[in-house]
Amino acid sequence: MSISGSSWLKFGLFTVGLGQSFVFVLVPPLARDLGLSVIQTSSIFAISALAWALTSAFWGRASDKYGRRNIAILGLIGYSISLIALITPLFLAEKNILNITLLFPALVLGRLINGLLGSATRPATFAYMADITSKDDRTTQFARLESSFLVGTVAGPLIGGFLFLISNETPFYVFSFLGFIAACGIYLNLEKSNHIEATNNNNIKISWHSETIWPFLAFAAILSLCQASLIQSIGFYITDSFNGLDNLPTLISMTFALLSISTIVSQYLFTDAFPMNNFNLLLFGTILLIFSYFTMAFFSTISVYYLSIIILGFGFGMTRPALASALSVAQTPENQGSAAGYLGSVIPIGHMTTPFIAMPIYAINPSYLYYFSSILCISLILFIISHPIIRKSESI
Repeated sequence: MSISGSSWLKFGLFTVGLGQSFVFVLVPPLARDLGLSVIQTSSIFAISALAWALTSAFWGRASDKYGRRNIAILGLIGYSISLIALITPLFLAEKNILNITLLFPALVLGRLINGLLGSATRPATFAYMADITSKDDRTTQFARLESSFLVGTVAGPLIGGFLFLISNETPFYVFSFLGFIAACGIYLNLEKSNHIEATNNNNIKISWHSETIWPFLAFAAILSLCQASLIQSIGFYITDSFNGLDNLPTLISMTFALLSISTIVSQYLFTDAFPMNNFNLLLFGTILLIFSYFTMAFFSTISVYYLSIIILGFGFGMTRPALASALSVAQTPENQGSAAGYLGSVIPIGHMTTPFIAMPIYAINPSYLYYFSSILCISLILFIISHPIIRKSESI
């Protein structure tokens, strides 16, 4: 029995999730042990995120012109190469083969490959799914794509931790190999979609400030900041607030697991089992985010914190696929890749701006950060209710 092309796309996102989560777990401590500072280590990922933001829209437009399959494959190959290019300098420096002064630029280059090329997979994949699905079914299918990636992020540290027992390099080579397998599977099994190639000069081209684009990008940018500030502050918050408890690393790991699992469950419940339209998903999902951030700010017990994290996961599980779907259905068929690319370019904004916006607020008082996030989400509620483009998604 052959595997469908769309299943290979989901497997591709799963493999990307495997590597993305494990890279954040293993690379920072390895780099620090070899002499890199915290600022240097964080800069490696910040530079890659900037490259991702700058190139995602380009790859989305390229998928409109050169085909979804070709661009998705290119992204997976770039991702796979980046894993090898990231772990190899660490391995060589550990063996005293690579001069330590060259380690930082080598790691920047390795991760930069992911930002420049790996950013191609997501917009091409979502655009392909938009090509082959109806508007009524699009939110469900987008949620399944998101879930594939999230399952990978949960499984990455688990599988990678087991492979790490063999050697530091083994998880990277295995995850890279899986990326190449996904690329081959897509090449052999993905059928050409029925998208309209953007070669006709009479087609209306879109840009980030187009009427049907910028409202969704503005929503995504604020949501990205709320999510990234949470993720980057989890370790600090648990350490600062619950330092009297034992096994803090385990508590931190459980927090990430609960957030990912609750997001996956939410996507299944509200887009598949009990489907809601995009407008209601955005509205009620954002309300859950407001409640969760306020709860975390008010109560400082670990049980309430975990409950808030679970509710946050439900909120993110509702808003993320609904946002991608609402953006997609607002576009004409020939602009699906461009729209997905613009959305992909906004996703890293939160991780790029958190050190400058969110963390200074956290430094004043950890609770202030969650108050700040809840206020941002309240502004999103007002935006959802008032903006006509987003309100149109109420009927979808």
